[in-house]
Amino acid sequence: MPYTLCIDADDTLWENNIYFEQATSDFIHFLNHSSLQPAEIEAVLNEVQLNIGYGFANFTRSLIAVYQQLAEREVNIEDIAQIRRFGQQLASHPMEIMPGVEKTLIDLTHRHQLILLTKGHAEEQQLKIERSGLAGYFEHTIVVPEKHPLAYRKLVQELQLQPASTWMIGNSPRSDINSARAANLNTVYIPHPHTWTIELQEIETVGPGKHLTLQTFSELSHYF
Repeated sequence: MPYTLCIDADDTLWENNIYFEQATSDFIHFLNHSSLQPAEIEAVLNEVQLNIGYGFANFTRSLIAVYQQLAEREVNIEDIAQIRRFGQQLASHPMEIMPGVEKTLIDLTHRHQLILLTKGHAEEQQLKIERSGLAGYFEHTIVVPEKHPLAYRKLVQELQLQPASTWMIGNSPRSDINSARAANLNTVYIPHPHTWTIELQEIETVGPGKHLTLQTFSELSHYF
């Protein structure tokens, strides 16, 4: 039977968080804090990011805010300029599509309705979608500020989807799986070794929706 497959973008269709991890590592090395461990600095950064927002520009603002909060030396213009470079390098990295993604999308689009559903800064996400060359495989490409249960319920209502035949596919337990399941959707979890730590949760498998855990994107063709 045909399904509606809502597919995440960052770290599901293409690499994303590895670049943020590298920028974070460069920042922590530059901060060179005398007592805080890297994990502690990253925890502060994560909290600030949740308040400021997603995307390259907001990530840069978060780095600056954390530097001003934690720096053990006087903050000068040169330091801020260097921190901005850590953030700016994210906007210039090449799009690295995951192995097997395009071939699998070509296969799935013949049988199912595909929707690209991603969260983050709308303009930045749309630019990545365009650069990826994958937009043509999707009936809709949708960017939301956050993937919470209400966002999924709104999607179902606006596109007149049937929850029983709608699947959310992604790598983030918090945003892609648990929130979708709370909206009674089916889910497919495809783990990524560099998923953002904020997105890591124990997967909730209770509820009316079905759930699959796969190891690669290409495996979707065997189930759908």
